Amino acid sequence: MRCPDICKDSVMKIKYLLIAWLILAFPESCNTMTTGDGDPEAIETRRSNTSGEPCDGSDTIFITPSKTTELSMVVEETSGLIFWDDLLWTHNDDSDIRLYGIDTASGQIRKTHILWKVENYDWEDIAQDPDHIYVGDFGNNGGNRDDLHILRVDKNSLKSGKPRIDTIWFTYSDQDNFEPAELNQTEFDCEAFAVTADSIYLFTKQWLSANTTVYALPKDPGAYVAEKRTTFDIGGLVTGATYLEEDGLLALCGYQGLMQPFLCVFYGYPEHQFFSGKRQRFNLSILFHQVEGVATSDGLKYYISNEYSGIGSAMQNYQKLHEFDLGPYLKECLDAK
Repeated sequence: MRCPDICKDSVMKIKYLLIAWLILAFPESCNTMTTGDGDPEAIETRRSNTSGEPCDGSDTIFITPSKTTELSMVVEETSGLIFWDDLLWTHNDDSDIRLYGIDTASGQIRKTHILWKVENYDWEDIAQDPDHIYVGDFGNNGGNRDDLHILRVDKNSLKSGKPRIDTIWFTYSDQDNFEPAELNQTEFDCEAFAVTADSIYLFTKQWLSANTTVYALPKDPGAYVAEKRTTFDIGGLVTGATYLEEDGLLALCGYQGLMQPFLCVFYGYPEHQFFSGKRQRFNLSILFHQVEGVATSDGLKYYISNEYSGIGSAMQNYQKLHEFDLGPYLKECLDAK
């Protein structure tokens, strides 16, 4: 997350942790979808699921990580995750132009790739298809960026140490005001995206409404208008996405209220209409951790990272990698979809 026109510093961390989240009180939902025209479709609100019944979808399931590993300070601003080349890859969200390959067993960095001749203004998520890695430089806390873009990196060239990088530029179809908003007072921030066989789908981080809006654009290099598709009341701030095209599964992570992290899994939807199928919400028992990245290779086991946040020595949450086994809750659902 990057502040417009100034560098991040401890003052912003204090404001972020002590004011924004104590005032903000998002509902624990995942519960309402609207079309691009704003028509609501009511879906029942999720509540605490104490029975552990799988596939229900109407209740929030509270879940504890099966393993948590502290990561190197080199990736203290870890902001996205993908599985590739036998490692879990992440990146920082400011200035650093490297991609880091992490061993999931130890949390150690095993490989590093440098994306030469590009800038990291606000890299917020990473995604992939069979041939390319995509890095989203679209963090927009002030709502006024006119240089939103996604880097497309050829995988084979990246392995050779000479990465071929193209750029996909975009604007939002429904944004016509680019005057800077107060910090974190915009609906045009974005920290999550998914790449399909022919398109890119953006999932916005909407500070005012706690919704997420889906925008679609081509995945070839060029300049585009990202077309608004659907708005969904996810009841929090979306910070990361992971997508399995063959399985028809999308998962979004984020946080709500007093920095309660969540994971929403969507499946059984028609033709990239991600919020028109089945869904299950999980609240993660890692309170006050600013989750930023999520990845899965099978839709059952998930890795979620949080960036470092702290106030002096009294309150510090270090960058970590958390493993969650959702098999007991999702396997039956996914097998039956």
